[in-house]
Amino acid sequence: MPVLRTPAVLVHRHGGPEVMEYGQIDVAEPGPGELRIVQQAIGLNFADVYQRQGGHGPHAQGTPFPLLLGSQGAGVVESIGDGVRGFHIGQSVTYLHPGAYAGARLVPAQRALPLPLGLSPQTAAASLLRGMTAEYLLHRLFAVQRGDRILVHAAAGGMGQILSAWGRSLGAEVIGTVGSAAKRAVALEHGCHHAINYREEDFVARVREITEGEGVAVVYDAVGRDVFLPSLDCLRPRGMAINYGTASGDVQAFDLQRLHAKSLTVCRPTLRSFTSTPEELRQSAETYAEAVRRGAVQPEVDRSYALRDVQRAHAELESRQTTGAAILVP
Repeated sequence: MPVLRTPAVLVHRHGGPEVMEYGQIDVAEPGPGELRIVQQAIGLNFADVYQRQGGHGPHAQGTPFPLLLGSQGAGVVESIGDGVRGFHIGQSVTYLHPGAYAGARLVPAQRALPLPLGLSPQTAAASLLRGMTAEYLLHRLFAVQRGDRILVHAAAGGMGQILSAWGRSLGAEVIGTVGSAAKRAVALEHGCHHAINYREEDFVARVREITEGEGVAVVYDAVGRDVFLPSLDCLRPRGMAINYGTASGDVQAFDLQRLHAKSLTVCRPTLRSFTSTPEELRQSAETYAEAVRRGAVQPEVDRSYALRDVQRAHAELESRQTTGAAILVP
């Protein structure tokens, strides 16, 4: 198996979209326990922006330059390393593993899985990470029950759409927040019973009105600094605030006494902790795929960019003017 020459996007320093350089890399033969995958689609997530800027991301702190951003994709197994079982050459697969912005790549077989029934390479690349995040948020970290009221921030985004639709299918009353009238329409089309334009309304006051003063059982917050503390005022007694993303910046230290009066719980989780074993990875993916097959969630690719146009893709993602999920195509 020869070395494979492939297009890739490399980052040699932290900064804005301009630091991403489109070029070529060599992908070695797969070592023991590895697959070499020729990619058909690459997921685009806000975590990629965090890492490019030098903040959060799928890579461990201190990852040396040059960086390959991204952590999810889908494609075809081109070659297989020693000791790998359960995969064959030509098989359609998807994965969660850092270093996705390339036409081909090496992935540990334990972080890959056969393409789940109900997902295409494109919808898997666009939605699997989000779908598995929604799986643990809705089913394991806080198990949503029929009749619960839930608050989803950034409800018109790719993650927000999955959370809202899946939460509604579980019998929850879904309240979403958005930043424009157009996004409000998107949120209502994708599972929200109520959608609040936070630029026009006080979302805390509106949540209290919708819930008749009771508050919601859980807040799903991918925004962070701008909404986290006010979100605590939206919770019912013994409610949970989950901050799983920080699009507006990190949540800073706050007085724990804010939680005392209503016995609130706060959590800052990461998907890695909920898919740390091959068994958890596959079970989470299958739970999400089953929700897709029964129509609870409808994965969509709202925007598709050529890999060479990655700077434009990141700029549009950061603008917070976009909705839904996007992919890069090598």
